Parts: sequence; structure tokens; C-alpha cells
Amino acid sequence: MALTTELGRQLQLREVEGILLQAATVDNWSEIQNFEAKPDDLLICTYPKSGTTWIQEIVDMIEQNGDVEKCQRAIIQHRHPFIEWAQPSQTSGVEKANIMPSPRILRTHLPTQLLPPSFWENNCKFLYVARNAKDCMVSYYHFQRMNQMLPDPGTWEEYFETFINGKVAWGSWYDHVKGWWEIKDRYQILFLFYEDIKRDPKHEIQKVMQFMGKNLGETVLDKIVQETSFEKMKENPMTNRSTVPKSILDQSISPFMRKGTVGDWKNHFTVAQNERFDEIYRQKMEGTSINFCMEL
Repeated sequence: MALTTELGRQLQLREVEGILLQAATVDNWSEIQNFEAKPDDLLICTYPKSGTTWIQEIVDMIEQNGDVEKCQRAIIQHRHPFIEWAQPSQTSGVEKANIMPSPRILRTHLPTQLLPPSFWENNCKFLYVARNAKDCMVSYYHFQRMNQMLPDPGTWEEYFETFINGKVAWGSWYDHVKGWWEIKDRYQILFLFYEDIKRDPKHEIQKVMQFMGKNLGETVLDKIVQETSFEKMKENPMTNRSTVPKSILDQSISPFMRKGTVGDWKNHFTVAQNERFDEIYRQKMEGTSINFCMEL
């Protein structure tokens, strides 16, 4: 049994234009590419493990004008359709988005070159959150350990290689972040950093509010800051994935809401790995003006 499961986990990714994606997503590719965006769509865009659930909860709280009850209406993964989500015998992300009333808030992990073209054609709003590569790698490693829908990451040493070579679901961190950074001034893109939201949540949440065309006042803003803290969200069954079956997310291996900190990479990277990572990072990020904060 273990062997088939193991084999099954390794067969879960397939390539589209050199980017690894979940097999069911690839099977559904033409439906995803033909998705019809609308001009008033807001698309939350992230590389995996960069604060997706966090920014979703922030956006939803703003959309619901700080009404906690309304944010409890459904688990977070059902509130904003995940465009490329597809699993046999389940409603796809595209189908969910199609029946959603406007204005819609949607989400994706797709890099710019794989995004359905109608998003660009309709000049939608994009909210991108980037997280420093080292913490992102650590978080993705633990996520792949517990997520039965993704390949087993192997040892930390093995995963280190897998990640820097971009052989993970949704492709290379470097290309993803650079791709969105490079077009941020050409489209309606609010580009945020995980580390900034961690350091000054009020300021960053205010930016999101303005971007969404909302003006909610100080009291509501403070409430949103409070409700979207890591501690609050880790305890909230609507955001902590506790309702997802163990056969999909095994939280006994590693919790979905693990640490939510900046700088946890220091507990994982050896000195040699860190030096090698920095060298590769310099090569891959050469010529881009993006700056990340690696510790707070």
C-alpha cells in the first residue's frame, strides 16, 4: 500500500511550459486558459506558502467591512475560487468562479505567463504577495511533508535542491516573483511583501483597503489587524484547515498554520547551504530591483 501511495504522490505533477503543476490542473488546462475574467475581478496572486490564506482573510475582512460573522460564512478555501484548482469529481475553480456573483475575488498561484489571458485583457486588479525565498522554502518543505496531494519532499537536503531548481508545484520561486515584479507598473498590481505585513500590518492592510476602493475608518482597521493576526487565524477553524481530512492534509505531521514568522530559515539552513543559497540567489535575481527582508 505504502508503495502505491508513494508512487501516487510522485506522479501528481506534470509540466506545462516547463512549469510543474498538479496533474488534474493540467488535465483541465484548456478550461483554465479559456477562463473569462471580468473587469471588476480582484485576483489574489501568490507563490505557494507566501501568505495566501493570510491575505485572503485580510481581503475578505475588508470586503465584509470588518464583520467577523460574515467572514465565518465559509472556510477560507471556499470563499475565493482558486482558478487552477481541479480534482476529479469535484467542482473546479473555474466552475466555482463562473457561478460567483460580481464583484469577484479570486485567487491563483500561477506565474504571469500561465495566467488565463482574459485577466490581462480586462485590466483586472491583481494583489500579489511575495515572501523571502528562504522562509518560503522552509514553509513549502513542511507543507509538502503533510500535503498528500503533493510529492513527498524527501529529506531537507534533497528538498533544498528541488526548490532551488524550481522542480516544485507552480515552478521556480525566482521566476514567479520576478515575473510579477517586472509587470507591476504595467497593470493594476498592488505588490506586497509578507515581511512588511508582519512588521506593520496596519500600514499594509490600509494599502489593501485603498487598493480595493474601501474606506473603513480607524476602528474597523484596528479590528481587522487584530482578527488577522497569526495567533487568531491559527485558532480559527475557518482559516486553519482543521476541517480538511487527514487523507489530504495530515496536520499531525506538520500544522498548516505552522509558525508564520520571518527568519525561521535560520533553524533549517546549514552555514554551507546558506552560502550556496546566497550565491545561487545572486545569479538568479541578477538585474532585478526587488529587495527582500530575510529577518525582522
